[in-house]
Amino acid sequence: MVVEVHGITNDFLADKPRFVDIADAFLEFIRGAELIIHNAPFDVGFLNHELRQLGERYDELLGYCTVLDTLDYARRLHPGQRNSLDALCRRYAIDNSHRELHGALLDAEILAHVYLAMTGGQVALSLDGVREGTAAQAAVPQRLCADRPPLRIVRATAEEVAAHANYLEIISKKSGGACLWTRPVPEEGEGIR
Repeated sequence: MVVEVHGITNDFLADKPRFVDIADAFLEFIRGAELIIHNAPFDVGFLNHELRQLGERYDELLGYCTVLDTLDYARRLHPGQRNSLDALCRRYAIDNSHRELHGALLDAEILAHVYLAMTGGQVALSLDGVREGTAAQAAVPQRLCADRPPLRIVRATAEEVAAHANYLEIISKKSGGACLWTRPVPEEGEGIR
């Protein structure tokens, strides 16, 4: 039974808003963002189905944002190996022992840690600029104030984009073409990478 996978019952959902009730707020929240999703076609398929149910005034998900599929990314990094979220946690020594059910928030938090480990980027999720102390302190989520002003989006200038591309070219040459930060550009209409 599917309840044994995620623990969500009909009684639990009875007083929750339906997608139609939150669709506009959700789409505004993701507009212009890049969503990081493990096995993205699965989730994107459900979201696109819900958007189609709302009528023609709504685009499919990729009309609002881009999507990076971490399963596809993991398969390219680790071909021929298991690349489930659990397998990636084991590979990157990420503790997911507190994960008994598949829940969106917990899975998203675990995926954030996996993605950071896979990309070799930022090693912690601290947003306050202070070095984290113990692991117990790091595990306490820091909530942002709900009435904060929206974050400014600062786009790179054409010169900055060109300088970045040149730098990646240098890295690619020095690494024999193994630069992790270069990816093929998606074809027109293709958004999931």
